Amino acid sequence: MAILNREDLPSRKIEIDLNGPDGNAFALLGRANRLGKDLGYNQTTRDRILSDMRSGNYDNLIRVFDEEFGDYVDLIR
Repeated sequence: MAILNREDLPSRKIEIDLNGPDGNAFALLGRANRLGKDLGYNQTTRDRILSDMRSGNYDNLIRVFDEEFGDYVDLIR
């Protein structure tokens, strides 16, 4: 076993299990809003993303989430 410095580890994406409690639509909408804030998106951009996520069914919601935040989050089915 080795002791590693956090700085030496590769950056990892956030993982969200879509089958768990973090995978429901309301949780994903909340996560999208928080990520948008963290990434410096203005309110208009965050509102557009959330509106796009709400504009269809659950598959649409996760597709839009993945398009917008796929560089930072891995969705797991």
